[in-house]
Amino acid sequence: MKTKHVVYAILIIGLASLIVYRIMTNKGSEKTGGGGAQAGGKDRPVPVSGVVIQPGKFNNTLTVTGSIDANEQVQVRSEVQGIVRNISFKEGTNVSKGQLLFKIDDSELRAQLTQALTRENLAAETEHRAKLLLEKEAISREEYDVALADYRSLKAQTQLIRAQLAKTQVRAPFSGKIGLRSVSEGEYLTPTTIVTSLVSINPVKITFSVPEKYSGMVRNNTKLSFTVSGSDKKYTATVYAIEPLVEASTRTLQLRARAANPDGALIPGSFASISLPLATIENAILVPTEAVVPVQNGKKVYITENGKAKEVMIETSARTEKDVLVTEGLKEGDTVLTTGLMTIKEGSPVRVKTGRK
Repeated sequence: MKTKHVVYAILIIGLASLIVYRIMTNKGSEKTGGGGAQAGGKDRPVPVSGVVIQPGKFNNTLTVTGSIDANEQVQVRSEVQGIVRNISFKEGTNVSKGQLLFKIDDSELRAQLTQALTRENLAAETEHRAKLLLEKEAISREEYDVALADYRSLKAQTQLIRAQLAKTQVRAPFSGKIGLRSVSEGEYLTPTTIVTSLVSINPVKITFSVPEKYSGMVRNNTKLSFTVSGSDKKYTATVYAIEPLVEASTRTLQLRARAANPDGALIPGSFASISLPLATIENAILVPTEAVVPVQNGKKVYITENGKAKEVMIETSARTEKDVLVTEGLKEGDTVLTTGLMTIKEGSPVRVKTGRK
């Protein structure tokens, strides 16, 4: 009986010893694990990259889109109504200023001119005789004035018919390329009928707009470069006109430039991607685009201060493909972080590998 109790006592002591040993082992493991996390987690600096700000010269360039317009463009119409008797141009060809394009039937006007000339000549003879009689005091001054007025009136009617006759011959108002025609010989035209179009495409005009905030930076005679869809070739143009007013609805300022087009490669109506140089800024502060973080109330960057990350709100202006121009928030010598921005926060310890900017 005593032996049985001894065995039970030994088993109980052994079990208790095992429990105590496991508890102590678990506590030691937790202590060791916790210390490792502390040493390697919160307090361990995050490796990041950054750039040290060094102000320099910034050639500010604005990229906008615009449209290519013809230097001159008109819709060719007839000022008088009538039947088309002759079409003298070929579609899609170049024409010279003053070249005859088409002719309207003028037979009725010529008959009116003959009648008007007859009346004018008769009135001229009547006025001449009345003048001789006035010199001999055979008629009154009033009678002579009536004859003179009749003559002048008929002469004016003759000139009016001649002007109408001239309008039956429609000529090119400037040199350029003629478009597709929409009428045929024998068709009856009215002044509202569009016969064809005429465009002058050498040079061409480039019309574009810039945001209001850049209105003080644009100047006449500024050289710009542009490209068109479907071609990698860069063209140059010169700004020659600036709208004096900002468009209230879009808050933009419209400009117009002129570009040479000797080979006709620039087609009116095409879109142009324009690179417009603005004023050069001295001592500009630039940061890489990847360093700027958009937030609800603006933009921010992270800089390092005493080995820790610090949030800084910034104001920006122009930007290029790689850099953003900062106007407020940064100064020379600041180290701006460019990587790890999604993992760090205010006060995070960082280890920065820096470059110069």
